[in-house]
Amino acid sequence: MASVTARLVEPEMNSLISELKEVFGDQVSTSASVLERHGSDESYHKAEPPDAVVFARSTDDVAKAVKIAAKHKAPIIPFGTGTGLEGHVTAPFGGICIDVSEMNNVLKVNAEDLDVTVQAGVTRKQLNEYLRDTGLFFPIDPGADASLGGMAATRASGTNAVRYGTMRENVLNLTAVLADGRVIKTARRAKKSSAGYDLTRLFVGSEGTLGIITELTLKVYGVPEAISSAVCEFPSLEDAVNTTILTIQSGVPVARVELVSKEMMAACIDYSKLDGFKAADHLFFEFHGSEAGVKEQAETVQAIAADFGGANFKFATKQEDRNTLWTARHNCHYATRALRPGCEVWATDVCVPISRLAEVITEAKRTMDEQGLVGTIVGHVGDGNFHIGYVVDPNNPEELAKAEEHNKQLVYQALAMDGTCTGEHGIGAGKRKFLEAEHGEAVSVMRMIKNALDPEGIMNPGKVLPA
Repeated sequence: MASVTARLVEPEMNSLISELKEVFGDQVSTSASVLERHGSDESYHKAEPPDAVVFARSTDDVAKAVKIAAKHKAPIIPFGTGTGLEGHVTAPFGGICIDVSEMNNVLKVNAEDLDVTVQAGVTRKQLNEYLRDTGLFFPIDPGADASLGGMAATRASGTNAVRYGTMRENVLNLTAVLADGRVIKTARRAKKSSAGYDLTRLFVGSEGTLGIITELTLKVYGVPEAISSAVCEFPSLEDAVNTTILTIQSGVPVARVELVSKEMMAACIDYSKLDGFKAADHLFFEFHGSEAGVKEQAETVQAIAADFGGANFKFATKQEDRNTLWTARHNCHYATRALRPGCEVWATDVCVPISRLAEVITEAKRTMDEQGLVGTIVGHVGDGNFHIGYVVDPNNPEELAKAEEHNKQLVYQALAMDGTCTGEHGIGAGKRKFLEAEHGEAVSVMRMIKNALDPEGIMNPGKVLPA
């Protein structure tokens, strides 16, 4: 497989940009500020800007831009909203960034079939606002208001995954532009199919390395009759996690169950101005269903929590009260950053079988404390996934080395438990070094697929597959 290892020489790049401008006019930008914005995401990874940005407005635009770039063998990096956490949009070899944020139309709502078709630049909040009067909603909620194309590309999940699944389970089909500019549709709207290879699942999680997602058909759900949120504090992380494990094993159909460490809760109280809470390890719950069903779920969970020292249950049924709680949870990244002004958050995540969750979280917390690392722990613990946000001084090599080593040990501990190096952040540039440890010989099969679909190695080079 050919792979991109260096930037195009200046005359060739100038020729590429000139050709793009001939076709796209002012949809092409080489402004330094635009390039800088498109070379970084929400992660700690160093910004690496592309040479030009094309603002696509249709699948046809994407196909044209890809064909031009392919002719010059230039790297191509797709961009949605830039909310990734593993350096997915950096351009280590320059090239062109194709921004799909202007592809933001909801194309069709099939209410009777519970599905919608959207362009890749539509964000999850935009879709739910569009659906507000239909009695439907899209449940996948990674926190950030990410583009749905980007969420599919990174196989995102988030707070509702314990009940509704991840993007993998909720994408029915998609339209993608391949490395040579061909446009394919991976499936139909049927809820299931046995026809051929499952190309939809191949592209969900491919992180722009096989092609660029331009349209998606997604499952949507009826808004529950009743929704109730609750918050409960615990004497330790282990008690909170054990409550989660027993809740799941008991078959309670909880919609969300989120772990917030005491350090994270303290930061949230300060950053989001939460009243009536104390800095302790907490679980945030949400229950969906009928009035009677929600009441029964909440009572069952409250009884389970009490057995593990859970106390001070607070319930919120009004939408504005629920929004306050979940806004605080979604602001965890920024609350963590505020712990040390001038520092950066190095975010990481792993996922393990739920029976091993208490063990891996308590060990991670113990070793963080031993090593003097400043950070917070949050997690979508209903499916065994949790996150650490290390707060590090980017100009302090010793701190960075400590965080890197802790992250490495966390990943290998998760793999030893038959878990994964990332539950939802994706591989990007940041976790490539762990892919072979997790998948072994299967990585060679991934390389074969990459070679077949992208023989010149121009699609988001430097991501996912180890060098």
